[in-house]
Amino acid sequence: MTEPTKDQKIWQVVAAIPPGCVASYGQVADMAGLGRQARYIGKALGKLPDGHAIPWYRVIRSNGQIAFPIGSEAFEVQAQSLREEGVVVIDGRISMKQFQWRP
Repeated sequence: MTEPTKDQKIWQVVAAIPPGCVASYGQVADMAGLGRQARYIGKALGKLPDGHAIPWYRVIRSNGQIAFPIGSEAFEVQAQSLREEGVVVIDGRISMKQFQWRP
């Protein structure tokens, strides 16, 4: 059996984030065994194949902020997806204290 790629490791971690929870880019990097490569997480999520079921929208900045510009289509999709799972989004921010995934 072959070792998962760096991207596949990231996708596995993100797939494990339960509904109603969020994780930071840094948290995902750490859990995927990538140390301080938080900036790579967004790139890996951008490579997700069409038709995937990975809940990319559950990954946000460590300060609770959605990374996309407020008002952009991607921002609206992410915020709405989180709200549908019961996550409170106010001014593009989520309370990490309340909603951060703690496996």
